[in-house]
Amino acid sequence: MPIPEIRITQANSRSLRQGGQYVLYWMIAARRTRYNFALQHAVDRARSLDKPLVVFEPLRVRYDWASDRIHRFIIQGMRDNADAFGDKPVTYFPYVEPKPGRGSPLLAKLAENACTVVTDEYPCFFLPHMIDAVKDRLPVPLELVDGNCVVPMRLPDRTFTVAHSYRRWMHKNILDCLTELPETDPLDNLSLPELDKLPASVTRKWKPADLDALLGEDGLASIPIDHSVPPSPVVDGGSAAAAKALDSFLTDALPVYHTDRNHPDEQGSSGLSPHLHFGHIAAHEIVERVLDHEQWTPDQASEANGKNHGFWNTSEPAEGFLDQILTWREMGFNLAFREPEMYDKFESLPDWAKKTIAETADDPRPVTYTLEQFEAAETDDELWNAAQRQLVRQGVMHNYMRMLWGKKILHWTESARQALEIMIHLNNKYALDGRDPNSYSGIFWVLGRYDRAWGPKRPIFGSLRYMTSDSARKKLRLTKYLSRFGA
Repeated sequence: MPIPEIRITQANSRSLRQGGQYVLYWMIAARRTRYNFALQHAVDRARSLDKPLVVFEPLRVRYDWASDRIHRFIIQGMRDNADAFGDKPVTYFPYVEPKPGRGSPLLAKLAENACTVVTDEYPCFFLPHMIDAVKDRLPVPLELVDGNCVVPMRLPDRTFTVAHSYRRWMHKNILDCLTELPETDPLDNLSLPELDKLPASVTRKWKPADLDALLGEDGLASIPIDHSVPPSPVVDGGSAAAAKALDSFLTDALPVYHTDRNHPDEQGSSGLSPHLHFGHIAAHEIVERVLDHEQWTPDQASEANGKNHGFWNTSEPAEGFLDQILTWREMGFNLAFREPEMYDKFESLPDWAKKTIAETADDPRPVTYTLEQFEAAETDDELWNAAQRQLVRQGVMHNYMRMLWGKKILHWTESARQALEIMIHLNNKYALDGRDPNSYSGIFWVLGRYDRAWGPKRPIFGSLRYMTSDSARKKLRLTKYLSRFGA
């Protein structure tokens, strides 16, 4: 199946070099071998040119909130990729930067011998800036491939501000997109010329990462990152762990997704967001597996209705999950892609939200906490503290608790701007799914993004949706959660 042209963009004006030694895939976001449009495109390029394929997967040091938690998760994915490429006619080059800036010239050096460079297009965090910084320094084309969402990021003709309008638009387009999924395994039965070895000028200066050593005890100790944020004890990185999480979700959690996902005592959520964020699994695969699990066929779909149920005509829990991954997740990518300078800024909030925030700016707060108090879970709210402890200890937070967590930060800070800064910092520092369009959507939802004005108006919140710990205690099952993440 050909890759839709709308998913491929050339970032510079260089011409394809027919006489290059290999096709280079710079793997930076879709860190997987399955359901990977960029890898599929690189394979297609290598086949058409009859050239070897080199896959270069780097991990830099200089990124905000770099820590043992994030580094280990990515390196676990590198190890799975090394296994997947191991018996294939592909040269896989994982590189973990030992010091800031050491790996900066490496891409350009590899590109000197390439026919073209293929990479992942990702609309968030430092990746777009990294692309902009290198694109004109390369002597060959830099081809960006969008494999982020089931709907291509360039397909919507506008930025959507509410779920209903995006959902209605998505319903009208999603069935066509489902006929254009990436290949399950672009490496299956792959036949390509093999590269004898990478240029000596590369391997002498930049050694391939010793992944087993880096994943061993104290393997990250010499790398200048934040060692105070340890690896998650409950979530491993890599395609193997992602596949296991998906299997578990389909078997155990999906049947009760509609009844249990809001209850912290239960295991009712998918747990897939860290794996999606680091590209260890594709949204395409998840959606396809859910629809196959439901034995769904396209003739079951109804007319576009903009509602969060009644379009797919699957079971209720499957319908709810599909709305999360195809509406809420992809709406975040829509904003990050179309408003790259605004998606993480206070000014991106809807006008009604900024107006009500301004009107309540001087309302007295019942109590205020510092960033250090929030980070250490030192508030007077047992439930909030439990949520923060889960985030710090595990790198994940229960979905419902994350909403409450944000609302209470707003309640306990001197301004909405300060609340936003604290939410972004804590989420990006500790959450494995932080630094992602979807997690920014969740943070900004606290301040009104994708929401509407609510009444009656309340102190501090104004017309923003109001949430309290007392209300959560009344409607949620919390006994086991509070016991697990107590002081």
